Amino acid sequence: MSELVTGEAVALELRPARLPSRALAVLLDLVAAMAVYVAVTIVLVTSTASLDEAAQTALSIATFVLVLVGAPIAVETLSHGRSLGKMACGLRVVRDDGGPIRFRHALVRGLIGVIEILMTFGVVACIASFVSARGRRLGDVFAGTLVVRERIPVARTGFVPPPPPWLAGRFSGLDLSAVPDGLWLAVRQYLTRMQQLDPQVGWSMAERLASDLAERTGAPVPQGVPPAAYLAAVVQERQARESRRAFGSGSASSPDPAGEGPPGGYGAPAAYGAPASDVPPVVAPGAASESSGGRRPVEVPERQEVPEGDRPGTGFVPPA
Repeated sequence: MSELVTGEAVALELRPARLPSRALAVLLDLVAAMAVYVAVTIVLVTSTASLDEAAQTALSIATFVLVLVGAPIAVETLSHGRSLGKMACGLRVVRDDGGPIRFRHALVRGLIGVIEILMTFGVVACIASFVSARGRRLGDVFAGTLVVRERIPVARTGFVPPPPPWLAGRFSGLDLSAVPDGLWLAVRQYLTRMQQLDPQVGWSMAERLASDLAERTGAPVPQGVPPAAYLAAVVQERQARESRRAFGSGSASSPDPAGEGPPGGYGAPAAYGAPASDVPPVVAPGAASESSGGRRPVEVPERQEVPEGDRPGTGFVPPA
């Protein structure tokens, strides 16, 4: 994947086309152009047989330029970077910022393509594509364009395993307003791929992410709670809050602690040196809620659901 930054400072992840697919697209374009060129040449030779040799030569040169140079430029301009061969191979020419190309981009690509593709039989274009990190030929470099893949296999969305049932409702008092979106994304990516990691590497990554998350929330990770289970429980708590904010009360609630959920692969708390009853509820320092007699600290009973009015909002919008 290649990260392109648009003029609005939006990062786009695109997959640059490599040499095999580009070569096939160019070959298809050349076959179509040559077929049109041969047909037009036959028509011209038949219709201009009465002209002198100089006129026939001028018409032949004009036909070559219009069909093999002008036609590809016009097609790429009108189709916004999708010629016949590129449409067949699922490719498209875009600007360096990810936007559609215009006439000047297609013109530069077409003129330089005559030298590096037609006159050198594609040798210069192949060498330039091999050297370039994003597979660009000289025409792309001078025009400021990039050939990308439009048809990309859709990958399955990563499944975030749920936390163990004995952690349900333990982190409802955390203040998540200081956690940045980048950390949420890193935690989610780890949870979706932790089964594919080496156990030692995965454990160290979970500890580091849990430490960063605890630092942002202001509450340490409870003793006896595996870091991966802690991350999953906090992520689920954040999702529940955002669901309540979006859809109202009662639409999203924490799972039943006694219920059985899908296996998350975190292990029971006893395996880490502390029984479930010894894990205290986590309450953010200084958290409070409004009541008729003033302000009182939020005390979260063990394995109990906290009413919606007593829960502080996260202040976050889910990352795109």
